[in-house]
Amino acid sequence: MRILVVEDDAALSKSLSESLNANGYQTDIAESLKDSLYYVSIRNYDLVLANYKLKDGNAIELLTEVKSRSPRASVIVMASKARPEQEVSVFGNGGDDFLAKPFDFSVLLARIQARLRFFGTSAIEIEDLVINPDEERVTYKGEEIEVKGKPFEVLTHLARQRDQIVSKEQLLDAIWEEPELVTPNVIEVAINQIRQKMDKVLNISTIETVRRRGYRFCYPKRPIGE
Repeated sequence: MRILVVEDDAALSKSLSESLNANGYQTDIAESLKDSLYYVSIRNYDLVLANYKLKDGNAIELLTEVKSRSPRASVIVMASKARPEQEVSVFGNGGDDFLAKPFDFSVLLARIQARLRFFGTSAIEIEDLVINPDEERVTYKGEEIEVKGKPFEVLTHLARQRDQIVSKEQLLDAIWEEPELVTPNVIEVAINQIRQKMDKVLNISTIETVRRRGYRFCYPKRPIGE
C-alpha cells in the first residue's frame, strides 16, 4: 500500500518514511502543500499522513483535495501543540484521524493499520475483471491472470483513471520512483505485456492507445473480432 508523508521537517519525514517502508509500505515524501497537491494529482494513495501546519499552508486544503479525488483514501493529520479547533477542523473536513506530536511510532503504525483495515480491500471490480492492488492479483471470471510488477502497476493506475486519457509522462511520474532515469519506451513494453497476457489470451480489450495523447483503460469493450 502507498502512503504520502507530508511533513516540512526533513528529519522527521525521512524517519517516518524509512519506518513505514520497513513495515511494508511504499512511501513518497512532500515537504510543502504545493508538492503534496502535485503528488495526489499523479498518484493514488491508500493513506496520506500530513502535518497540520506547512510552510505554504495547512493540511485542510490537501485533505479536501484527497477526499474529492479518492473518497476511500484515509487521511491522518499530525499537529504540534495541537489545539481543539484544529482537531475539529480536520474531522469537519472529512479527516479520518488526528494525532498530537510528539507520538510513539508504534502508536502511529497502529492507527494507520486500523484505518486501512477499516476501509478494507482496494480491489477494482469491473464486471468479470478484478484487479486487487493489495495482493498484486488480477482475475478474470475467477481465473488468475499472470500480470505482475510494472505492467500490473500500469494496469492498476489506468483502471483507477478509467475513461481518462493518461500520458506516458503521467504514467512514468505515477509509477516509477525515478522517472527521469527511464525512457518512455518502458510504458510501451508494459502495455504490450498486458495485451499479450490479457487481451490476446482472454479475447478482450483492456487498454487503448490514443494517438499522440497516451492511453485509456477501455474494459469492458466488445470482444476482439466482434
